[in-house]
Amino acid sequence: MWGSFWGGMLLALVIVQLLVIWSIRRHRDPTLKIECDSPIEKLMPSLSGLTLGTAVGGNRVEVHENGAFFDVLIERIRAARHSVHFETFLWKDGQLGRRVADALIDRAQAGVRVRVMLDAQGSKGAGKDVVERMRAAGCRVTFFHKRALRNIGVLNDRDHRKLVVLDGREAFTGGHCVVDEWLGNAEDHRHVADVSVELHGPIVHSLQGAFSENWAGETGELFIGEHVFPTLEPAGDVLIHAVYAKPENSAPAVKILHHTAICLARKRIWIQNPYFIPEPDAIDAFGEAVKRGVDVRVLMPSTSGSDNPMVQHAGHRNFEKLLKCGVRLFEYPYTLLHQKIMTVDGAWCALGSSNFDDRSFEINDEISLSIADAALAARLDSIFERYVQRAKEIDLDSWTRRGWWHKAKDNAFYLLNELL
Repeated sequence: MWGSFWGGMLLALVIVQLLVIWSIRRHRDPTLKIECDSPIEKLMPSLSGLTLGTAVGGNRVEVHENGAFFDVLIERIRAARHSVHFETFLWKDGQLGRRVADALIDRAQAGVRVRVMLDAQGSKGAGKDVVERMRAAGCRVTFFHKRALRNIGVLNDRDHRKLVVLDGREAFTGGHCVVDEWLGNAEDHRHVADVSVELHGPIVHSLQGAFSENWAGETGELFIGEHVFPTLEPAGDVLIHAVYAKPENSAPAVKILHHTAICLARKRIWIQNPYFIPEPDAIDAFGEAVKRGVDVRVLMPSTSGSDNPMVQHAGHRNFEKLLKCGVRLFEYPYTLLHQKIMTVDGAWCALGSSNFDDRSFEINDEISLSIADAALAARLDSIFERYVQRAKEIDLDSWTRRGWWHKAKDNAFYLLNELL
């Protein structure tokens, strides 16, 4: 009798503790609303203010696609003279991982301060020998939210950013992961398609600040001085703000950015994203955009192209509602399209690490760039157009007639969408 009583009390205590942890960690999820008739490219001060940042001009942006990105990145790492700050979610041991590690080791041995932040879950396959070689050479390698009792309340919170800052003067961000499948040119199912950008100008300070946020949180180290935060002169004419803040008492900034952009669109919204599982309020916002005459299109991998078909099935759960709203959906079957891009009205774009799902918008640490530049938006739209030519557009009538097993998987995996 007493054993059952204390067993019940222990179970109740565990449940209460889990509820407390959930309550502490959860972000408020208000229904976001906005009314405005101004064009999005004129609203950068508002977009940056709402997302707890500041838009800065004088920047230059260069787009790098697929495996060619790493040729540029590794070359620039090897040219660093003072500091290399490298942050990523996914690093797997392989040819690419060893190339990147060798470049970081080379800089550390040359006396450059090398700081490497890896997500403990995503980069658990980085290879013990690779990490030990980097540390032995002088690289400081830290894992974000390692499995430990002290991290029990944040184990589901992952660092999903992909970010590199060199000498505080140039930066890279986007979707690229340090995995061999990211080499090549998306020519088949073994080679991933992705997009990242190289940045020069005052915006680099913002990306350095984003790196510092998690670095200081894990190590306690605050880095300062000209070698990490130098005076930055204008390098171009592009207006940008970086979005990454996750305040405890409001919706995360990345979610606010994407939702606001949908509500401001007047002509078109084109999205490229590997994991597209919009929340109900986002679906409603897409529907309202279509009613305003906005051309809304989404390009994503199909289950055959995805590295995680369960996520695609979770997204399928709301396809019927999206199609009825007038959203056009395209699935690419040949490989994983991993770029995370949204363009609006051919004048503005968001690009970074964020997927279009609950995990990225509510849980992960992410970074997105909000950029007002018609030339860049056109370049990103051309990437959309290149892949969509070989994609299959989803038809509402045939979609509603898909098999019961397909529908069962869609509904089952949707229940797990925040964990996928």
